[in-house]
Amino acid sequence: MIFKPKRVYFENTARDYPLGKHLYDYFQGQDVEVKIIGSHNRVTGIPGKTSQQAYMEAKRTLVVGVRRTLKFSPCKPSAHYQLPISTSCTGKCEYCYLNTTLGKKPYIRVYVNVDQILDQTRKYIQGRKPELTLFEGAATSDPVPVERYTGSLKKTIQFFGDQESGRFRFVTKFTDIDSLLHAEHRGHTTFRFSLNTDRVIKDYEHDTPRAGERVEAAGKVARADYPLGFLIAPIFIYDQWEKDYLTLLQSLRETLPSNVKNISFELITHRFTARAKNRILEVFPQTTLPMEEKERKFKYGQFGYGKYIYTKEEMNDIKKFFANHIESIFPGAEIKYLV
Repeated sequence: MIFKPKRVYFENTARDYPLGKHLYDYFQGQDVEVKIIGSHNRVTGIPGKTSQQAYMEAKRTLVVGVRRTLKFSPCKPSAHYQLPISTSCTGKCEYCYLNTTLGKKPYIRVYVNVDQILDQTRKYIQGRKPELTLFEGAATSDPVPVERYTGSLKKTIQFFGDQESGRFRFVTKFTDIDSLLHAEHRGHTTFRFSLNTDRVIKDYEHDTPRAGERVEAAGKVARADYPLGFLIAPIFIYDQWEKDYLTLLQSLRETLPSNVKNISFELITHRFTARAKNRILEVFPQTTLPMEEKERKFKYGQFGYGKYIYTKEEMNDIKKFFANHIESIFPGAEIKYLV
């Protein structure tokens, strides 16, 4: 599934960098609208009179900018820091938290000063030696759909291949990963795939690859000797959910090499906030996402706001299901967490 932007906006200083100039020259030769703007943080001109139109048009907009803030945000508990090489995602997943955090026009943004970003990464690593420092590359993005244009993800992977005290991790729903298979990662990057059942993908994860395609891509990554992880999220309870998630785990086992080791799983159940529900209904008014407050348990989150999660009994059913089947199908695999 290839991301082809409808319009590409360049921050006026982005062309001062080799990557920015390369992208500008490339898109000048494509059938897309190319425009110079003052700042990648204040983008105007993306059409859309309604919330739906604004969202959909933003998802077809690529903004090329310079990352000036080189203070990395923390990324607890999964990593020490976020590593910002891109922002937003080309997928249109109805439940995604980025729908509420990136505003009404969540355009795709890439940064051209990759060398500066990696130099700052090196400083963070040096400052924590001899301890390992872990960086997350997909906290507010999916970096794979734009990789065919920037090459920034491969560059980052190879950078970490040379870092004895630094490690990198990212997650993707997308399968255009062949350019990353021969990167000199040296086992320092954990390549993770976000998986779900075909029913969930069909109903809620629009413009993303099907489960079988993601599993096939994961097999390629395993054969390239990357440390491999899987994020199964959000986990939904619906008719025959256990059958569908079991089929997903079994297909993964059948596709991965038999000798693959050190597989990890991160498991996140579906939850929503009142703010997220309102935003989702603006963009996807016909959604069938299960967001009935009376059917959920209300819980305060770590950032001070409340969210609606599955009941204690339902959570126990989910935990029992995944713990038993992952242990049976992937002996020795690590379940990092289930929330």
